[in-house]
Amino acid sequence: MKILVLVKEVPDTYGDRKLNLETGLADRGASDPVLDEIGERAVEVALAHADAHEGTEVVAVGMAPEGAATTIRKALAMGAGSAVHIVDEALLGADLGLTARTLAAAISRTGFDLVIAGNASTDGSGGAIPAMVAELLAVPHLTGLSVVEIGDGSVAGQRPVDGGVQRVSSPLPAVVSITEALPDGRFPNFKGIMAAKKKPVEVLSLSDLQVDSEDWSSGLSIMLSVAERPPRAAGVKIVDDGDAGEQITGFLAENRLVRSDDERLPE
Repeated sequence: MKILVLVKEVPDTYGDRKLNLETGLADRGASDPVLDEIGERAVEVALAHADAHEGTEVVAVGMAPEGAATTIRKALAMGAGSAVHIVDEALLGADLGLTARTLAAAISRTGFDLVIAGNASTDGSGGAIPAMVAELLAVPHLTGLSVVEIGDGSVAGQRPVDGGVQRVSSPLPAVVSITEALPDGRFPNFKGIMAAKKKPVEVLSLSDLQVDSEDWSSGLSIMLSVAERPPRAAGVKIVDDGDAGEQITGFLAENRLVRSDDERLPE
């Protein structure tokens, strides 16, 4: 079985995340880059299956600037056998549509039985890439799984729903997205870190994948403006001079959180 795992370099979630007001893009220099935690969990799902099933191939796939090679290699240090690194200046600021088309092309080129991804990255939090990739690959997609069971020629899992748990399954090939309910990614040991330096990483460009970044037929997003979030305003302070109850009631009515006397329904 060949399992591809989508990984992404993101700013460290423990640091401040800011937008560059000139480009409208995330300021990648504001915080140290790391492999997205949900991507590490996806790698762990694949590696756990590979540990129990000899012959399983795990490939990490990431779309990131050239400098992200070290971050992507963390997936190799964890235990993935190889990686695909998509690098192209035309991908700077790529929206969900271009990102999905690029990843789908790389996945098709590499070949796969199963694609595992996180449900949403911690920087963009779009939450749509796994479904978009599955649509472009024309394969089933199991979303938001809290349990993943990979079988011989099939994949199944569970997702929480209102009032219970829903069980889903699909034949392979397929795409699954996981949630943070899955285990943390394993910590790379010294042996894994040294071995990662010798594992193959295929570097691909848009021309290699035959993807046109200027193809507007897929309805690319256009950012018209970006502005810094205004500072948080102070809340309303109520001093009780005997009429605090009236002040609170007036505030609630003004913000339409309760009905005012004029809006009461007739008895």
